[in-house]
Amino acid sequence: MLTSLAIIFLLGLLMGSIFNKLKLPSLIGMIFTGILISPYAFNLLDEKILSISPDLRQLALVIILTRAGLSLDIKDLKKVGRPAILMCFVPACFEILAVVIIAPKILGVTVLEAAIMGAVVAAVSPAIIVPRMINLIEKKIGKENSIPQLIMAGASVDDIFVIVLFTAFTGLAKGGDISLSSFAQIPISIIMGILAGVFMGIILIKLFKKVNLNDSIKIIIILSVSFLLIELQNQLENIIPLSGLLAIMSMGILIKGKDEDIAVRLSSKYNELWMAAEIVLFVLVGATVNIKYALQAGIPVVIIILFALVFRMIGVYVCLIKTKLSRKERLFCMIAYTPKATVQAAIGSIPLSMGLDCGNLVLTVAVLAILITAPFGSIGIDSTYKKLLCNDNK
Repeated sequence: MLTSLAIIFLLGLLMGSIFNKLKLPSLIGMIFTGILISPYAFNLLDEKILSISPDLRQLALVIILTRAGLSLDIKDLKKVGRPAILMCFVPACFEILAVVIIAPKILGVTVLEAAIMGAVVAAVSPAIIVPRMINLIEKKIGKENSIPQLIMAGASVDDIFVIVLFTAFTGLAKGGDISLSSFAQIPISIIMGILAGVFMGIILIKLFKKVNLNDSIKIIIILSVSFLLIELQNQLENIIPLSGLLAIMSMGILIKGKDEDIAVRLSSKYNELWMAAEIVLFVLVGATVNIKYALQAGIPVVIIILFALVFRMIGVYVCLIKTKLSRKERLFCMIAYTPKATVQAAIGSIPLSMGLDCGNLVLTVAVLAILITAPFGSIGIDSTYKKLLCNDNK
């Protein structure tokens, strides 16, 4: 197993750096690494690694969400106002709707399976968006209308909204019943997740203020609490719905709100953790892909992804109606809100591990969504911001 980990890290880093030099996201190189070393290609991975792959990917997701919570400033949401709130869920709803409309016709799946597929596709990638928006903020580009802040704030919450929907849809698929009471679990899950996260955040803040702990110990404690929140969700599954992932995000937000200095230091530590988690996440998601199946389902799936992407961009435009943004600025927002990667890699294989009939197809959609939208979005942001956004330095 140690040899497999060495292969994952070394080849993942190598392929990531090669793609970086080609001015493409490094995560694409990591996914290709996973595809090459998977059981469906050169079969270089130990079966033990593959058996714990879902747990490793969930660990990466915990790190992502905690990092997002520690970085999200509620003041940014208040500053940009209504559009930021709408960006948290409207584009994702448009995209899920698009998949629900077209997937049953093209792939012959049920409406519920299409909804699961749409929820996997719909989340944007903070891993791609956030660093680029920070770069624009530092360059004071788009500052007048707070465009980078608008996109960052929306992207940070968009993932949570989509993950909650995904959890609800997969739960319905597992149980087999669709009813209004089942969908009522979504707001309950959101509320309970927020309350659990806030409660644990308050306890941690009090602990950190009373007991002198170094930042590394604090990270271990927060990670442990995060794992327990995930387990709490599992234990309460048949009693009351609770989103453990949203609880983790809420815990990070509360820590930042109560003590920004601690949040900044911990966020820096999580950035270092993410360097390793990113490689494991994207290489392992590539390793779960059956190449033959992906090629067979390729063209119809690509059509669905492109159709959904158009709907997402329309959703972004709807969010920006009656704002001060110019047409060019709105176009930039539409492009910047397209890249997928992080959530798709983390949850794309869950339906397959749950034994759902659509599992292989959903995983294929998740991977192709990353391969199509990550380069499109990242290259689109980097190549258009100078033309579409105002430079406040001039």
